[in-house]
Amino acid sequence: MTSIKSALTLAGAVVLLFFAVSSSAATLHATVTADGKGQLVNAVVYAIPKTGLSAAQKEAAKKAINQIDKEFVPSVSVFQTGTDVEFPNQDNIRHHVYSFSDAKTFEIPLYKGVPADPVKFDQPGVVNLGCNIHDWMTAHVLITDTPYFGISNTEGNVVLNDLPVGDYNVYVWHPQQSADTESTSQQVVLHENDDVSLSFTVQEKKQWVPFRAPTRASGSY
Repeated sequence: MTSIKSALTLAGAVVLLFFAVSSSAATLHATVTADGKGQLVNAVVYAIPKTGLSAAQKEAAKKAINQIDKEFVPSVSVFQTGTDVEFPNQDNIRHHVYSFSDAKTFEIPLYKGVPADPVKFDQPGVVNLGCNIHDWMTAHVLITDTPYFGISNTEGNVVLNDLPVGDYNVYVWHPQQSADTESTSQQVVLHENDDVSLSFTVQEKKQWVPFRAPTRASGSY
């Protein structure tokens, strides 16, 4: 009987500790707009603690960028530094994925299915992806050290949940952003149970987009 009471007491303590830790976390809401064009989709908002990151905050799980109907899905991604990324080809044709970006240079020669080895994105920066066979296939990846990030929806909104209390620099990045992230960054101090909102405005640059291949009805490759 005593052992049962002890177990119940311990379990209760763990639950109380969990809720105490969870309730102290803060929430950050961000809205991103393109200058003069309204809400901006696929903008990455990320928060970096000024005090640095602990070892537990640096863990990164395996992720994936798919190839579906001759497009990268998703077209914009954000991963933590050190993340292993798979590139499953779900089309019935072969693709040749590559990047010549400074943050990560690699090639996966013509293949179908899932390559045997994932690609480790081991340093922060922007990685632009392409397919050597299909010129219109492009995707963009932001690699950042922080685990606190999100991508804006069609209404330009991003929510970062469970942020530990503290001082942060908050940044916004978009593939067509003309200015660097530092110029649009904001500082915020988060306290227990805070629910804070920030707004960002991004200047977009013009982008040249290659024509997509013909559809199956008129021939394809």
